Amino acid sequence: MASHDYHFIKGAGVHDTPLLMLHGSGRTEQDMVPLAGQLAPASMAIAVRGALPWEGGFAFFRRFEDRSIDERDLIARAERLADEVDQFGMDYRFPKPPIAVGFSNGAIMAAALVMLYPRCLSGAVLLRPLSPFAVDPAMRVPGTPAIIVDGHYDERRSPGDGARLARSLGRMGAEVTHHLLPTGHSIIEDDIRLAREWLRPLLCAD
Repeated sequence: MASHDYHFIKGAGVHDTPLLMLHGSGRTEQDMVPLAGQLAPASMAIAVRGALPWEGGFAFFRRFEDRSIDERDLIARAERLADEVDQFGMDYRFPKPPIAVGFSNGAIMAAALVMLYPRCLSGAVLLRPLSPFAVDPAMRVPGTPAIIVDGHYDERRSPGDGARLARSLGRMGAEVTHHLLPTGHSIIEDDIRLAREWLRPLLCAD
C-alpha cells in the first residue's frame, strides 16, 4: 500500500499543537493548506494526500459502486496512515500528537483514526463526515475531543449522518461537540469560525 505524499507547513509556534489536514475525495493536500492557516496560523501542519487515485484527484479509502464504504480497505489504510502520523511526529518533533482536520472523505478517515488509533491524535475536527463503520469498534477513546459540523442541505449525506457519528464517538468516551449549519457540502465561513473557536484552547501544548 502506497505511502502518503504530504505538504509540511512550518508554524511559528513550535510548542503549539500541530494539525493533520485531510482533504475530500477527488482532491489533493493543497486544498487543505489555506484552511490550516485560517484555523491555526501559528501551528505546524501536515496536509496529507490520500493514497488512492480517485475522480481526478485522490481519496483516503475505497468506496463500492453504491458509494458505501469498503470497510476492510478503510481499516487497512487507517493503519498505514496512523503509522505515518507517528513518524511525522518523530521527524518534525511534534510537541504532542496532532489534531486531525478532515473534510468529507478526509473527515471519515479522521473519525476512523479516532476510533481505531486514538493515541495518534489529540482530537479531531470533522467537517461533513459520516460514520466510518456500520458497527462501532470495540475501543475506548476517553476524553478525546471532537467537533462535528454538518450541512443541513448537504446533498452528499443522508439526514442524521453526523448525529449518528456523534453518538458513536460519545459511546466510546469522546467529548463531542456537534453543529448543524444551514448549508450544503462545501466548507463555509461558519465552519471555519466554529472550528477556530473550538480549537483555540486545544492548541497550546501542555
